[in-house]
Amino acid sequence: MKKTKLILLRHGQSAWNKENLFTGWVDIPLSEQGILESVEAGKQIAQQPIDLVFTSTLVRAHMTTALALLQHASGRVPVFQHPGQPWSALHGQTDRTVPVFMAEALNERMYGELQGLNKAETAKKFGDKQVHLWRRSFDVAPPGGESLQMTAERTLPYFRKTILPHVQQGKNVLISAHGNSLRSIVMHLEKLSPQEVVALEIATGQPIVYHCENGHDFTRCP
Repeated sequence: MKKTKLILLRHGQSAWNKENLFTGWVDIPLSEQGILESVEAGKQIAQQPIDLVFTSTLVRAHMTTALALLQHASGRVPVFQHPGQPWSALHGQTDRTVPVFMAEALNERMYGELQGLNKAETAKKFGDKQVHLWRRSFDVAPPGGESLQMTAERTLPYFRKTILPHVQQGKNVLISAHGNSLRSIVMHLEKLSPQEVVALEIATGQPIVYHCENGHDFTRCP
């Protein structure tokens, strides 16, 4: 089997990342810095082969996807897919486009009652220890929200059932998503423990590239 690529890309800085607010599933766009990060990320992967893309349903991931792919050396244009909608059917230019599939399973961790709150002010109200537990533990969820474990329980089945088969068939795949959904995937690929994954940092706009030679074993590129 030929060597294939799996690229993980966390969206660029969002307007609420910049303001230190809990974002979760609130649909916030990129900041100006996030736009620049996405363009730069695209330049970094411009020579990497990309056959199809999977992203979340949130606009900051969509902006990152579009801005990054428009830098690609192939000149192929990203086309967001809308299955079941006849108005989105493509009847030409299929060799000049890259299909982009959207899935809620790849959304960021949902922060529930913390969404829209300032992280520093929340720490003052509830205490640093409690907020750290909500943000950095594996299985403790914030009020009305998801833990990292819960995020993994929706992200990984989608990855295994929908994304991984394309890689195993020799396709080169880009996943443009979020810090916690991507942490779940890295945890799976690199066989990290819950203790190891909570310490994992995934920077905005910094592609992570894996080689896959047999459809199962992934090696992170330097």
